[in-house]
Amino acid sequence: MNLTKELEIQKAEIRGYAEGYNLDFYETIFEMVEFDELNEVASYGGFPTRYPHWRFGMEYEELSKGYSYGLQKIYELVINNDPCYAYLMKCNNLVDQKLVMAHVYGHSDFFKNNLWFSHTNRKMIDQMANHGTRIRRFVEKYGEETVEDFIEVCLSLENLIDPHLPHIKRKAENSKVNGKQTEDSENISPLRLKSPKAYLDSFINPEEFLEEQKQLSKERKLEKRKRNPEEPQRDILQFLLEYAPLERWQSDILSIIRDEAYYFSPQGQTKIMNEGWATYWHSTIMTRKCLTDAELIDYADHHSGTLMTGSGRLNPYKLGVELFRDIEDRWNKGKFGKEYEECEDWQVKANWNKNLGLGLAKIFEVRKLYNDLMFIDAFLTQEFCRENNLFVYEFNDRTDYYEISDRDFQVVKQKLLFSLTNFGQPAIYVEDANYFNRGELYLKQRHEGVDLKMQEARDTLANLFKVWTRPVHLETVVDEVKTLMTFDGLEHSEIEIDQ
Repeated sequence: MNLTKELEIQKAEIRGYAEGYNLDFYETIFEMVEFDELNEVASYGGFPTRYPHWRFGMEYEELSKGYSYGLQKIYELVINNDPCYAYLMKCNNLVDQKLVMAHVYGHSDFFKNNLWFSHTNRKMIDQMANHGTRIRRFVEKYGEETVEDFIEVCLSLENLIDPHLPHIKRKAENSKVNGKQTEDSENISPLRLKSPKAYLDSFINPEEFLEEQKQLSKERKLEKRKRNPEEPQRDILQFLLEYAPLERWQSDILSIIRDEAYYFSPQGQTKIMNEGWATYWHSTIMTRKCLTDAELIDYADHHSGTLMTGSGRLNPYKLGVELFRDIEDRWNKGKFGKEYEECEDWQVKANWNKNLGLGLAKIFEVRKLYNDLMFIDAFLTQEFCRENNLFVYEFNDRTDYYEISDRDFQVVKQKLLFSLTNFGQPAIYVEDANYFNRGELYLKQRHEGVDLKMQEARDTLANLFKVWTRPVHLETVVDEVKTLMTFDGLEHSEIEIDQ
């Protein structure tokens, strides 16, 4: 549905304010929808032409019930695309529509300029429609239940990708000289023992020894080339596409799930920054430019609801916007650098102000280069932690309640960083696709502070077996003990392995 005349006027006005603040965004198209239509679009991840699956129906039911019971309401839904699409709920009042528009322009600027979105498909609406068409054809050919069951297996594995892969340029396995491939074995240098005197070299490194070392080097390199993969591979979905015994339609579906996982990955990597940036700009534009006296109470009520933190949960809107404001304030006052960091007088640091005026430029720089993990690591300070009352909480078995367990800055920051590393999920790599020389798949968790949820790990192994069709193993750590989890197609097992 097209915007009303009044909303078209407000859109042009807010766009002008956003451009006046040097926000650089894609052409943004707003569509008016009813609440049930918005829930439907949201259940598809913002793409109404996406492929069919019962999971989207369940998400729609959950959203609809939450809205009906007054437990939740979607105020904004915006898609990383060029042009950028955003949805406005028809029943919202004018102040909400203005707030959402200003918020959306902040998101669109972030999508366009943040480094971690630079490799995403900017025509994803068209790509999603293509995915939907292909999968509907498979449904017609192989049956709805068969296709949906395989999609469910693939969706359970969609996080087994390498979120940094789009930003990494791999070196070629073999070098090229004058347009010709050169084999590693041709460049092998035999190991020579150090000789204290030149005349002793022939005795310390006899020809037979050098030849033997050269042969061993060749054998090691040949053995390495035989290993599959040669190096641990984090993009497990890509490895399955290359080596799992999949039918063509199954391979096509798995590639679709992988493509969409990489599209959505930057949103998971920048949730705090993205929401914080959009909140910063909607509050700036609304309070400084286009908020009328009559709208003040409604705006304050809804804005405070957005920033509310309760039940011990992290609110990305609140943390993001407060951290951006803190960065702006610090760089305006010069509260950074060696001189400031080495100052040990808390009173002097509290009143520090060199009037540098660098804050706005700094937050634009941060918006461009950082993701959430880098953002928190670089800019979460002890002063910020104390002023915003951040703490760590844990469940107390004795009292049966969640309680504050620590307020120490280092503990709080470490806990937050752990939760953001790989989206708080374990990092899993393919180590060997021919384990025991029987074509079994051997995976390994690189433990980075995130423990496996054992039942979810077992379910994942079972679904990997459905794709790989042979036993699947996962090396992990359980209660500080190195453990090998296995699913052989019939039952699960866990055994301790040597440290």
